[in-house]
Amino acid sequence: MSSSFRFDPNAAPVASTERAERLIDPGFGRVFTDHMTVIHFSDAEGWHDPHVTARAPLQIDPASSVLHYAQEIFEGMKAYRLADGGTALFRPDANARRFQDSARRLAMPELPESLFIESIERLVDADRDWIPGGEGALYLRPFMFASEVFLGVKPASEYLYMVIASSVGAYWKGGMRPITVWVSREHTRAAAGGTGAAKCGGNYAASLIAQKAAITQGCDQVVFLDAVERRWVEELGGMNLFFVLDDGTLVTPPLTGTILPGITRDSLITLARADGLTVREEPYAIDQWRADAESGRLVEAFACGTAAVVTPVGKVRDLEGDFAIGGGGTGQITRRLHQALNAIQRGTAPDLHNWLHRLN
Repeated sequence: MSSSFRFDPNAAPVASTERAERLIDPGFGRVFTDHMTVIHFSDAEGWHDPHVTARAPLQIDPASSVLHYAQEIFEGMKAYRLADGGTALFRPDANARRFQDSARRLAMPELPESLFIESIERLVDADRDWIPGGEGALYLRPFMFASEVFLGVKPASEYLYMVIASSVGAYWKGGMRPITVWVSREHTRAAAGGTGAAKCGGNYAASLIAQKAAITQGCDQVVFLDAVERRWVEELGGMNLFFVLDDGTLVTPPLTGTILPGITRDSLITLARADGLTVREEPYAIDQWRADAESGRLVEAFACGTAAVVTPVGKVRDLEGDFAIGGGGTGQITRRLHQALNAIQRGTAPDLHNWLHRLN
């Protein structure tokens, strides 16, 4: 298909004064921009009608297959305002490839990488005034769902791909701080052969009951164990995990098909190794986590993801007993890796890995 995007500007955009007011403290995921990207797909026409238009509510048929069979995938990424005044995306090619992987797992059409990236570029170009200053960013949410109107268990023949954008500040209120996590002993996130490595809404829906339990226990997040032995640490409800040992070694659970292959996770592994640190991708048991924390062998733990970037884990709550990591604060390696990644994303450090995709 031709990648010539049509632009239908919003006839009633948010006034600049009101936009400036919203950007003072946007929080996370509540302030949305003026436009959205839309591309249609059908078996008959392929990808067609790419355009950027005014953000507006959708009108869909109650028999749209996504509402009944949950064929839906999404991505999360950010556009940053750089130190030199320009703007850039961070590793959009990696997001594009993961979006294709998720689509393939959910029996959905694969959006070409070039079209995925252009869909983001066009939206950011239209709404670049919504990128906050300081530590803020423009959070981008590409997503795709089955839009064919039918009832029947089969892959749909029609899909709608869209991108919306949200001006965001810090994910955690008050900025980066050590969080407390709850070990879910009753529920698991994913099993071998399932959709654990795909970024689909069903994974998150299934995790919410465990997250609700975590909140009830006074925790910020839930940590899931493997579905077979209920022994091996996998990931949080929406973030990957790293463990820092007293010799400076980093351990993170391996990608075996049940864990989301995080782009922030991959970036931190690269940065840590470039900094001379040893990183081991290997199974790490919950009992080992407790023993290492209590003996002092484990000095830091942190979670990571696009939204929160890097978040230290200070305490673990568990039916089998609570334990703290290190002094319960933010460790030196956690802080160092966060600062290194943030500096690249903001354009204040050399981009040695060619991760920045400049837009202007």
